[in-house]
Amino acid sequence: MKNNKTLLSPEERKLFGDLMPEELEEVLTSGFNRRHFLKLMGLATSGMLASHLIGAEQLFARAATIEEIPDLTPEAIENGIHVNFKVNSTERKVLVDSRMTLLDTLRERIGLTGSKKGCDHGQCGACTVIVNGNRVLSCLTLAASCEGKSVITIEGLAKGSELNPMQAAFLKHDGFQCGFCTPGQICSAVALMKEAKEGQASFITGDIRDQKQGLLLSDEEISERMSGNICRCGAYPNIVDAIKEAQSGKNVEQNWLYAG
Repeated sequence: MKNNKTLLSPEERKLFGDLMPEELEEVLTSGFNRRHFLKLMGLATSGMLASHLIGAEQLFARAATIEEIPDLTPEAIENGIHVNFKVNSTERKVLVDSRMTLLDTLRERIGLTGSKKGCDHGQCGACTVIVNGNRVLSCLTLAASCEGKSVITIEGLAKGSELNPMQAAFLKHDGFQCGFCTPGQICSAVALMKEAKEGQASFITGDIRDQKQGLLLSDEEISERMSGNICRCGAYPNIVDAIKEAQSGKNVEQNWLYAG
């Protein structure tokens, strides 16, 4: 999350100057780090970012810098294998234990900590990433099985300072509270739209033989398809609204307002 030096856009500079003036000089000299990010998340939940939405979106879209973790020597690892795959459009070659999960590889060997370790049993969905276009539970996926594949994590969804439409929709509809499950929720939702576009059925699909391309999902379909992602804060209605807006491209009215 940290850059050695941060060049703020005018919108970002105004955000820090108005809401976090004590942090401005530190950001300019030392970079935008995780502590600043957490403070911004606190401001987001209090509604104070509403008047600085562009600057906040730009900061939230900043991709985390991949931390260069020294590779292990073959002698220091049991059953070591090299995995060659693409992570967020960057070719990676990582030495891992053959039993190491994709989640642990991303977090501990590559330094991408956006994907969260929640239950570590494939039940909460906080670790969801996208592999070759499909959502997978990275805590149950062996890194070795990703040889030659493309992996997209939450850090790889934004394009520079431009948020992915799903990220922007989650921010607009406040589809998070504590934010722990949010990376998995968003990755799952992005892949869900691909499934709907391809006409893939869900448990509540009326007729699985009638596979229509480009399905426009109902609230019930979205809830069913996202049922593998648990939000302990209960932000489900806002998550459904965010996915509906991102999928349809149409404005979904918010049923809440910022206080003040």
